[in-house]
Amino acid sequence: MKSFAPIFLALISSLVISSCSNGSRPETERMPVDTIGFAQYSWQVDSVLTRIGRMQPEKLAIASEALEGTTPLRVAISPHDDYSYVGYLYPALLQHVRSDVVILFGVGHKARNFGLEDRIVFGSYARWKSPGGTVKISDLQASLQKWLPEDMFVVHDSLQTVEHSLEALIPFLEYYNPGTEIIPIIVPYMSFERMEAIAGALATAVRETMGKARLSWGKGWSVVISTDAVHYGNEEWGGNNYDRFGVDSAGYALAVSYEEDIMNSMLCGELSPEKIKAFSSCTVQESDYHEYKWTWCGRYAVPLGLLTAYRIAELENAPLNGIAAGYSTSIANPPIPVSDLGMGVTAPAKLTHWVGYAAVGYR
Repeated sequence: MKSFAPIFLALISSLVISSCSNGSRPETERMPVDTIGFAQYSWQVDSVLTRIGRMQPEKLAIASEALEGTTPLRVAISPHDDYSYVGYLYPALLQHVRSDVVILFGVGHKARNFGLEDRIVFGSYARWKSPGGTVKISDLQASLQKWLPEDMFVVHDSLQTVEHSLEALIPFLEYYNPGTEIIPIIVPYMSFERMEAIAGALATAVRETMGKARLSWGKGWSVVISTDAVHYGNEEWGGNNYDRFGVDSAGYALAVSYEEDIMNSMLCGELSPEKIKAFSSCTVQESDYHEYKWTWCGRYAVPLGLLTAYRIAELENAPLNGIAAGYSTSIANPPIPVSDLGMGVTAPAKLTHWVGYAAVGYR
């Protein structure tokens, strides 16, 4: 949930060239929508990573070491806020994603604008513009779609064009594994029961597709789920108040403690449907699944991505274990300076308006 006043013109430009129908369009390359919070050139990525290493060395080392292992991550949950705010959690987590193909589960921040819900959303692009040039959309995306019932997905380039939650990750995935290919999936509003149904079908589609391609989980393919954690405060949230514990330093501490409990009790340890359901129940209103209970923008992307991964792990008799790289917020650390790089921030960071970041890896 970001403020897009600084990049309004870029958004309008993207909308103008985007098809609002079912995804048919002459353009084959998806262009970035957020060129303020995220890097669009390789030299920006290099500079941001250098500054993270210089300004946050201890936190980067601790978070990176938490995920050290002999194999790449099979699943990762990553923040997607401004690089200046998230800082060390990006490289600490995403350096451990090294697969040839990454299935991305993103947030549908603007799904309501297009009336999209109850189906996952693909695009028809052949590639995404990236700091290194372009990142290819895997040809395996078509196979996944063939395996899925038609009422479970839609191809809709307009939503893929304006959604920033996945493009945040591309520069880091590309940096650590040049040549990686992606399958971007956006998850809009849906009930937990609908997520369970789609996850079951998608798990079969992924397993069959990757098996036929002879790609192993972790090295050949992986899952990365994009979400920012709580959006907290009582100012500049579109007239909404998300201030359950108050907006002083004591309230901040209570909110962070609550957040860390969500991460450690529901997302870490051996993955189970019960934990995933607990996360959904914690973040989504029981009476109306369109509404927040606790403001994680990934309240659909996280459960659907994890349910899909759990079903695949169950079929392969290879349980997934979640390990926290760390938890941070937009006011936990001094921002990484980026203005001289032609970048910036897209929202304020203060006690009355802050965002949480959870980073978790699964093997």
